[in-house]
Amino acid sequence: MTEAAGQRVSSGLEGVYIAESTICKVDGQQGRLYYRGYPIDALSKNSDFEEVAYLLLYGKLPNRQELDGIRKQMAEARDLPRGVISIITEMSGKADPMDILRTAASSLSAYDPEVSDQSPEANLRKSIRIISRVSSIVATIGRINEGGSYVAPDKSMGHEENFLYMLNGKKPTERQLEIMKDMFIIHAEHSSNASTFGTMVAGSTLADIYSAITAGISVLKGPLHGGADEAALRMMKEIGSPNNTESYIEGALAGKKKIMGFGHRVYKTYDPRARIIKEYLVNLQPDASDEVKRYTEIALRAEKLMVDKLGQSHGIWPNVDFFAGPVYVAAGIPVELFTPIFAASRSAGWCAHMLEYWKNNKLFRPLEVYSGDIDLEYVPIENRK
Repeated sequence: MTEAAGQRVSSGLEGVYIAESTICKVDGQQGRLYYRGYPIDALSKNSDFEEVAYLLLYGKLPNRQELDGIRKQMAEARDLPRGVISIITEMSGKADPMDILRTAASSLSAYDPEVSDQSPEANLRKSIRIISRVSSIVATIGRINEGGSYVAPDKSMGHEENFLYMLNGKKPTERQLEIMKDMFIIHAEHSSNASTFGTMVAGSTLADIYSAITAGISVLKGPLHGGADEAALRMMKEIGSPNNTESYIEGALAGKKKIMGFGHRVYKTYDPRARIIKEYLVNLQPDASDEVKRYTEIALRAEKLMVDKLGQSHGIWPNVDFFAGPVYVAAGIPVELFTPIFAASRSAGWCAHMLEYWKNNKLFRPLEVYSGDIDLEYVPIENRK
């Protein structure tokens, strides 16, 4: 908070409540996260992404018939229109994967006959199509970037399995499938974070849901938000050997360099999502590759040093991004897809927030404190210095 012209300014809207919601509870003091009242730990252990998507969109866990219904809807929507595939192909190798995703996701509106129907029922149907197709776009970006061609989805497969099948052109292993299930679930929602807020700002103008989701993707691209897991893994690559970890971190801290993957605007204790990913990473070590084992040792040593130095004293703990990189590597996911996968997961949360906010929509129009000059005299260009 700063004072300007007699008004209180909250930088970054820190501490400002923008809406009332029943979708997500982030308990930053206790390190707990709930989707519609269900602890993230329970959902990670027992659920899958389609069930979580239903929970976020409808506000309750589905019964068998309802779960089969959303799975069928998502399966039918998963295939990409030819025009969207062409956009991905044309931009591949020329643009950042998040830029490709933003453009391709925006183009989906051209293939939706209900794009202009703003009824709650139509927006719910569009949300299910978006959640399904954004994942297909991400898989296709990865596939084409590696020189492959589009792989049509298999309707007999679930969401996470189809993602890996469309990415790699073959059925995934059980380990790959288990990793992606957890990663999709824990990234699906996180209250009014920057990308969700960006989505809601766009949607509050009554722009269509495709415009709102495109705004969310754009906001997610930044390294202070969705790109942090890429940055954390790049740091581990820069460290190189586990034995370099402590000297690297000490040097970075001395130079006041940000250690990616640590600290959070809301969590003042251990991020519950980071606990889930760390536990999984440690458990897969016996059969992990040498590369994953190296990243894991670096990560654990960096975590210990950072927690000892800044955990209790400054409230800086590992966040969801810190351990994500090594886990993605274990699943065979290239680093440039980390943030797009985040977007594919978070599309469920974005859509849920938009559906909820539109029930009592109000245009976002915050104020700002003007601190510049006023009543300046206009000087003709020939008289200006």
